[in-house]
Amino acid sequence: MTMQDTTRQEAATRTLAPGRAAGELELKRTEFDLAVQLGHIRITAGASGGPPRVDHEEIARLRTAEGFPDALRERVRTVGTVEGAELLSITPARFTRLARTGHVTPIRFYLNRYRAVVWLYLAEELLGFARAHPALLTGRTPPALRSLLEEGEDRRARNWRGRRLGMLLRATADPWERAAAIASVLDAVTVAEVVTDPYERSRLRVLRPELVPARPESPSAHAVVERLLQADHPDEILWHRVNLSQAVREARESCPAPRPAARTGQSALASRAGQSALAPQAVPRVVHPLRKHRSPYGRGLLRRLRLRRPGAVG
Repeated sequence: MTMQDTTRQEAATRTLAPGRAAGELELKRTEFDLAVQLGHIRITAGASGGPPRVDHEEIARLRTAEGFPDALRERVRTVGTVEGAELLSITPARFTRLARTGHVTPIRFYLNRYRAVVWLYLAEELLGFARAHPALLTGRTPPALRSLLEEGEDRRARNWRGRRLGMLLRATADPWERAAAIASVLDAVTVAEVVTDPYERSRLRVLRPELVPARPESPSAHAVVERLLQADHPDEILWHRVNLSQAVREARESCPAPRPAARTGQSALASRAGQSALAPQAVPRVVHPLRKHRSPYGRGLLRRLRLRRPGAVG
């Protein structure tokens, strides 16, 4: 057994895989993933670049916390528009207006069978919003908000992207991974305008994180999701462009993107020598056989014919 195998085996004995950890914490896998993203569950990096794992000590900490497991489940409980409106004792229409104007931020979304986007919100955050802004839950909608709604304002996708990006940035300290996370919310043309070096763009593509767990296979549903993943407001695009430029600059200073190794002079000479050995040899000039083997009697015959002409001297 190699030292690497020994290290991996030791890590496996003191940690749990995500699926096993979710079972120990009495959470669904989606609830567990959300708890990790929100920082409620601490994870450790997997051995040799494998998936993250959870220490037994972290499991014990959470299981002995007050109110387990209901308290932990409540922290990751999500609700849709109808249930969220019931939680705040307002109409679904009013809840939608608050969400479109950015007062409440989605934590997730999914597509229903009609390929319509269904936004989900943290129940815990909605209750906190209700306590902090009771005036927005009753009476007429303020004129400023009415103007935004009349102009077609909808900040749900933009706020979700910003929130998801924040989770990704908090999950890593690697400068190139952070830059790749920012690039993930921009289209390829915009990234190429900001990051002109092709090797740096290749590095960003390799490290690009997934904003959603899985993309739908249906082309129409896939197109809907793709629109939600990319920044579409001018202010949002500008913000991410500036941040991407700064992040790539910091990553470049920390560790330049990998490039093909430059060939040394000796290796270049060897390469040229190899090319010369493989080059086709010069083709010798081909001489027509009649010209190469001309008869030695040809010139004598011509001379005798000239001597026989009338008036010629013998």
